[in-house]
Amino acid sequence: MKKVVTIIGSGMMGSALAFPAAENGHEVRLVGSPLDRDIIDECRRSNRHLKFDRDFPAGVKYYQVEEYQEAVKGADFVIGGVSSFGVDWFLDEILTNIDPALPVLSVTKGLIGLEDGTLISYPDYWESKLRERGIEREVCAVGGPCTSYELVFHDQTEVAFCGKNAEVLEMMRDTLTTSYYHISLTKDVIGLESAVALKNAYALGVALTIGLVNRHHGEGAGLHYNSQAAAFYQAVKEMRKLLAIQGAEVDSENIGIGDLYVTVYGGRTRKIGILLGEGKTYDEAMEILAGVTLESLVVARRVAKAIYRKAELGLVNLREFPMLTHVNDILENNGEAEHPWEAYTYRSL
Repeated sequence: MKKVVTIIGSGMMGSALAFPAAENGHEVRLVGSPLDRDIIDECRRSNRHLKFDRDFPAGVKYYQVEEYQEAVKGADFVIGGVSSFGVDWFLDEILTNIDPALPVLSVTKGLIGLEDGTLISYPDYWESKLRERGIEREVCAVGGPCTSYELVFHDQTEVAFCGKNAEVLEMMRDTLTTSYYHISLTKDVIGLESAVALKNAYALGVALTIGLVNRHHGEGAGLHYNSQAAAFYQAVKEMRKLLAIQGAEVDSENIGIGDLYVTVYGGRTRKIGILLGEGKTYDEAMEILAGVTLESLVVARRVAKAIYRKAELGLVNLREFPMLTHVNDILENNGEAEHPWEAYTYRSL
């Protein structure tokens, strides 16, 4: 049965989901946020997103943000396509004002830190804030190893949708599954959301090694994989410890590791990791990458702050997270990028 899918926030990942939805014969309504006016103008002009290299399929309609109420009329579900910088805007302007019965699927990746060092997911954050306003709503989410431009390219992609309502998840899965977009389902919201958020901080740590090779041996030295693999191994060790704290299920851990892989080798986080590894200061790297959304930096800082707080409370040992604290030192204090390799070794004698 034909569905109506409204995507609010025309960033790259939200917009990329218009492809499987429209190619399955559904009506897709793509709505820009207040920051997306140029994107929607270009979509209306050329039927193409500013950052994609192919046209949208037939069946996609475009709306500016002030038209979003029209775009959600008759929709079967909404996809939240904002970045982590738009979390509160999406709460205040969209989730608070649309029908609480209208299902929502979020692509936003990140975690919110509480005073005691607890990390909660964006769906948990939104639901709790809405409850304070007398609104009961469930927010589902998508996570997994998927970059937007590869999804638009139709490279084989496997992700997971998470939420509390199995029937809603099945409906979303049926709407978006294609020959190239494969969807698992889970009720492990905090596990999946934690896994796909944590990988951002650790992908930055792995990408440092690429820049370090360039710094020590010149850019002509090519890619060298021992150091990348060593950092990847350390990242997985620390992610698993953090996910155990979060109560994640094994499948969520595994999809987080897959997401770590694709972010190291194909994501925006790779770019800043290389620049920092080459010896650029944080400010210099950000100037070079002006205009690039780097949610990984928000996640890295929030997770590190939470772990420092848990250490203060005697709940964790900071020495178990040397890569996380190393990345945080670079971001917060312009620390040296060279990895503390000896801190990564262990003895099981």
